[in-house]
Amino acid sequence: MSRPAREPPTELEPAPWIRIPGRPEVAAAEHVRFSYGDTLVLDDVTLELGSGEATALVGPNGAGKSTLLRIMLGLLRPASGAVRLFGEDPRRLRRLRPVGYVPQRGSVAEDLPATVDEVVASGLTIREPWWRPLPRSARAAVDEALAACGMTYLRRRLHRDLSGGEQQRALVARALAGHPRLLVLDEPLAGIDAGSQQLLVEALSAEVRQRDACVLVVTHELGALASALDRVVVLRRRIVFDGPAGETPIGDLGQGGHEERRSRPEPFIWPGPLEG
Repeated sequence: MSRPAREPPTELEPAPWIRIPGRPEVAAAEHVRFSYGDTLVLDDVTLELGSGEATALVGPNGAGKSTLLRIMLGLLRPASGAVRLFGEDPRRLRRLRPVGYVPQRGSVAEDLPATVDEVVASGLTIREPWWRPLPRSARAAVDEALAACGMTYLRRRLHRDLSGGEQQRALVARALAGHPRLLVLDEPLAGIDAGSQQLLVEALSAEVRQRDACVLVVTHELGALASALDRVVVLRRRIVFDGPAGETPIGDLGQGGHEERRSRPEPFIWPGPLEG
C-alpha cells in the first residue's frame, strides 16, 4: 500500500511511527534510549517492523544502527523504553524463533573447512544429529536457497575458496534456508561486485513477495538495494526520517554521529540460526 507524500522531519525531530495497516507486527521498539557511559547513543527511538515489508535502517557510521539492532534482538538492554520480538520481550524468548541473520563480510572464519552446501544447510532450524542425512523437505529448502542466490553451481566448493561476493551470497542463502519470518542483514552489499549485488537484491525481493517475510537491512547507503525496499528509516541518534525510499533525504547521511563501540564486525556464531 503506498503512503502519501510528506515533508521529511527536520534535524533530530522524531519521525512519526509508521504503521502499515494489515501487516502483523514482527519487531518493535518504543521510546528506546541507550547510552555508552555518558554518551547518548539512542534517544526516544520508536520503530515497528511488519511482515511482508523490506526496510532499510540507514545512517552514517556511528549513528546507532548496530546498537538499535542489538536492542531489538534482545542482545542489549535499553536504558528506558520497551522492545518486542514476535510480540514478546526478546530477552525472555525460550523457543527457537525464525530469525535469519547475515553478518558483515569478514565476520566468518576464513579457514572454515566447510562446503557451500554445508554452510547453507547450517541455517536450517531442524535439530538432527550431524551423521544423519537431511530430510527431503530440508534438502529442498537448501536447494531452493542456493538457487535463489545463484549458488547452485558452487555448492561443492569450500566456502573459504570463494570470492567475497560469492561468500556473501552463500551467507544470504544460509539465512534464507531456514525460511525466517525476520531476516536481518548487516551491510550485505559492502565490498561485493555488481553482479552479486543484483542477485542478492532479487533474492531479498522474492523472500518478501513469496514468503511474506520481514526484511531489515542495516546499511550506511542504499545503492542497489533501493529498488527492493518498501521503506527507509534514517537514524541519527533519533529517527529523523521514516518513509518511502524515493523520499529519503540521502544528502543528510554523510553527517556522522557518535562513535559506536564497534571497531570490527561482531563474531559470527557458527552454526545454527539465531535463538531466543
